[in-house]
Parts: sequence; C-alpha cells; structure tokens
Amino acid sequence: MPFDLNALLEYALTKRASDLHLSSGQTPFWRVLGKLERVSGFPELASEDITRVLELILSNEERELWAGGREIDTGVTLTLASGDERFRVNCFLESGKATAAFRHIASKVPSLSELHLPDILANIAHKPHGLFLICGPSGHGKSTTLASMIREINENRNAHIITIEDPIEFVHRSQKSLVHQREVGKDTASFADGARSALRQDPDVIAIGEIRDRDVASAALTAAETGHLVLSTLHAPDAVTSIDRIVDLFSVARQDAACAQLAFVLIGICAQKLIDDGAGGRLCAAELLIATPAVRNCIRTRRTEQIPSLIQTGA
Repeated sequence: MPFDLNALLEYALTKRASDLHLSSGQTPFWRVLGKLERVSGFPELASEDITRVLELILSNEERELWAGGREIDTGVTLTLASGDERFRVNCFLESGKATAAFRHIASKVPSLSELHLPDILANIAHKPHGLFLICGPSGHGKSTTLASMIREINENRNAHIITIEDPIEFVHRSQKSLVHQREVGKDTASFADGARSALRQDPDVIAIGEIRDRDVASAALTAAETGHLVLSTLHAPDAVTSIDRIVDLFSVARQDAACAQLAFVLIGICAQKLIDDGAGGRLCAAELLIATPAVRNCIRTRRTEQIPSLIQTGA
C-alpha cells in the first residue's frame, strides 16, 4: 500500500512544518522553525510509492517531463481534512529514484501588518512607478512579503497587476485591482520574456518572482523607467549587496549605465531574515533602504560602501 500523502501533509501542518521532504529509501524529513528533522515513527519510503502519489498531483505534461528526467517545479492545491491547502512542489530524481520537496503556501495572503513589516511598505505599494526589491536568504519569507504588497495594491488601488512567477505560489483574486498571474514554463518562457511582454499588456504593477540574470534585471529596470511599479525579489543578504549584485549582472561596459538607471528608478530595498522569537515561533527582522538623494548619488557614483551609514542615519 502506498503511503497517504494527504495524511502526511496534514500531520506536517499540525507540527507547523514549512517543508516536507520525501526521499527513496528514507523516512520523510520536515523543516520546523527552520530546523530540518526526521519524521519519527514513519517507515522508509520506496521510490515507487513516491512516484505513485506524485503522479496523482502532477499534470499530464508535468508527468511526461518528469518521466524524461526533468526536474518539475509547480504549485498545487490539495484537499486535506482541514480544507484546501496550497503547496509548492519540486520533483527530481536522485540516483534515478523519485524525490520530492513540498513547501506549504498559506491559503490566505497575510497583510503587511500581520507580518509586522515596516509601515512604509504599504506606502511604497501605492507608488505609481519605480523599482522596489525584497532580498534575503532562501526560505526567509521574500515571496510572502511580495505577496503581501500585491495584496495591499489589490485591495486598495484601481490597478492592473501582472505577476511573473516560477511557480505560482499565492493565488490572488482580483478585487479593486485586476490581477493576472503568469507562470514561467506554462504561460511564458522566462521571467525576462514575461516582463518584456507585460509592457504591452497595459500594466500598472509588474511583480517579478525573482531577478536571476542580466536579462531579467534589464527588463525590470526598463519597466520601472517607463512608468510602472516593479516589485521583485533577489537572493542577497542585505540591501547594499543587492545593489552590487544587480550591477554585477551586467557586462563591465554596461555597468556605469546600469548604475545610472538603477539610481534613477530605485524606490528602496527591504532585506529580511526570519529569527527565533524565543517562544516557539519566528519573527521577521528587516533592514530597510529608501532611495534618498544621497543614496541615489552613492549608487550613481558606485560608492555603495557609504550606504550602510546612510541607512543608520535614516533609521
């Protein structure tokens, strides 16, 4: 008998696990408050059992790609005993055997106030144009903060919001705004293609899941420069490193121009990290950089080493 995936996921949620890992020849592991732990009292999983349950939740196209040895990254909604729950699922082969990682996505997009994020993020969500970045380590809530800013816009602005995601995690229903969510690999070929195409789709707000390469960075800067509010995430430990990482994506010959463009369009950067609150939960510690004239000048002249003191002064 294959194991009951839904029951295991339900059990993981009762333990407040953010991630569940299924590996052939191993008992499941889960991540609770950032710590990876073995699920006690659960038998080892066979590759065939993992394959069976994954085939039930993957689309026909995804099953074919996975059977051909491709990694699959997708979002699924499963009906558990507690109700419908959404998960980001990554399926891959390890030594030719089925393996999967599940990450729970909250069914309700939290508000900025519920996340205890700086109040100014709500003000930034109402900006008509510019670029705002959310950075931090993997698994520290960047996507959640991005989704919360989209919620703020969706509830309070008459705007056309286009998101480009890989995969779609939080699902946004159009409220005061019109929301179109596009998934890389299904609705558009790449983040860069989706961002460039969005410019022809009458957007007010473009949310790019992640700036990964030069093409995406260039598309994001252009979209912000042409009068749109662009929100995105970036893997970087702090605000200053985020600026350097964006610039370093460009060739040496283009870096001065990229600095000038970034200085012109940047609204700010929120760097965040989840920390233990000492009471069995986690809180978000945030560093906020606002693009003041002094900060813009530092970016333009490539003197980013002076920005930390500006952040401290501005605090």
